[in-house]
Amino acid sequence: MFSPSRVTVNRCVRLTFFISIPEFTFFHRYLMNWRGHPNDMLSHSALVHCQPIPNPTPLPMPELNSHSPITLIRGTFLDLVADPFQEPIAHSVRYIPDGLLVIENGIIQAFGHYTDLNSTYGHLPITTYSGQLIVPGLIDAHIHYPQSEMIAAYGEQLLEWLEKYTFPTEAKFQNPDHARQIAAFCLDELLRNGTTTAVILPTIFPESVQILFEEAERRRMRVIAGQVLMSRNAPSYLVNDAPTALAETREQIQHWHGRGRSLYAITPRFAATSTEEELKLAGQLRVEFPQVYIHTHLSENRKELALIRELFPHATDYLHVYEHHGLVGNRSIFAHCIHLSDSELQRFAQSGAMIAYCPLSNLFLGSGLFKLHQAKSQPFHIPIGLATDVGGGTSFSLLKTMAAAYTIAQLQEQTISPFQMMYLATLGSAKALGLQEQLGNFQPGKEADFVVFDTQATPLMKLRNPHVPAQSLDELSSQLFALIILGDDRAVAATYVNGSLIYQQ
Repeated sequence: MFSPSRVTVNRCVRLTFFISIPEFTFFHRYLMNWRGHPNDMLSHSALVHCQPIPNPTPLPMPELNSHSPITLIRGTFLDLVADPFQEPIAHSVRYIPDGLLVIENGIIQAFGHYTDLNSTYGHLPITTYSGQLIVPGLIDAHIHYPQSEMIAAYGEQLLEWLEKYTFPTEAKFQNPDHARQIAAFCLDELLRNGTTTAVILPTIFPESVQILFEEAERRRMRVIAGQVLMSRNAPSYLVNDAPTALAETREQIQHWHGRGRSLYAITPRFAATSTEEELKLAGQLRVEFPQVYIHTHLSENRKELALIRELFPHATDYLHVYEHHGLVGNRSIFAHCIHLSDSELQRFAQSGAMIAYCPLSNLFLGSGLFKLHQAKSQPFHIPIGLATDVGGGTSFSLLKTMAAAYTIAQLQEQTISPFQMMYLATLGSAKALGLQEQLGNFQPGKEADFVVFDTQATPLMKLRNPHVPAQSLDELSSQLFALIILGDDRAVAATYVNGSLIYQQ
């Protein structure tokens, strides 16, 4: 591994842009009988050029209470300061080709042009990233850590895929050693891909939840998670007793929610695997602990919709099942939401709930094309965060996930700008989760999570992006788009969590 240069640099070019560019053994009949439908920005003499080594690995875990008194990061910065789906161009994107980020005890203390801050902080050691792009830590709004080991499972759509691959895999998480191994792998893989915050599903086994929180705490990552609730339509080894599971959930909320950077989500897997009793108890728990999240799935697959109609004949539609039990509102996270009716979209928008958009998974499992342009337009403006949805999703990389979102937009004769895509993985997700005061951009007072991207990480990317950093708005848009389409974990030069370097190539 290399060490980034620690130097004081005195030359710069000042330039700022604000821009925006326009789960279970199902009734067999559902499976078998379905028929429904400035290159000179930094002084070159002052830089130490760093060469990556093969097979990079995460750094040793930082001490939980250890922070250097002050950390200074110099380089090219990009973040979102408003929603580029809604706000004027001049109010959306902040780009500082030569900036300085000042961090103390894991919190951003100052941010701006190097020339503006040098007189105050220039006497201190500075970590300089030359020719790279620093953005806020990425946020994965929906991922299954137990499915890490079954990613890229062949040949099935959602319901069959769950029964054939997912449930047998999740049964192994009764073993705490196995759960710890996969939890550690998943979190390290997220960090290797520049993701610093994640909304994660464990399993029905309480140990799998505790171990996930413990491993995230070791890495100082912000994680939202909770014990998966499943009381029917699953193999016997994955069916919980609803009152017992909710009692375990209550204990976990009291222990983990708000401890350090950990947050809790009441997590019915999806309506089809919960009895009416379990959903009712989950709603009652939400009333008891209104500050916690709800995390589940909604309207992913058309066979799933048929099953929901069979299991909940009183419900007017899928969303109504959750509404009936008080599970829809602020801090409610619903993955997929591909097949929502106009009525569901309208009620969803009024509720304050968020959609976790999972383009890779939606494509891989053949679930459908989510209408992002509709959900983000009048009259809905639904809060949305981007999600890998591993293991239905086929990569831990939110860059690859953004690229899939672009492809899906093109298939619908729509488009999505690189800045809109980055918004969905940073500030947009933070706002949707109600964490905009803690995460999402480089505003002072926020937690110092960020990722350093190498926009020339591969020979092809270097050919595509020959001149960095960008010196115009068009160059910035072009370079960011190329990073999204061509990039993956190889483009992640370094990841910082809570102010500490936790991964580097």
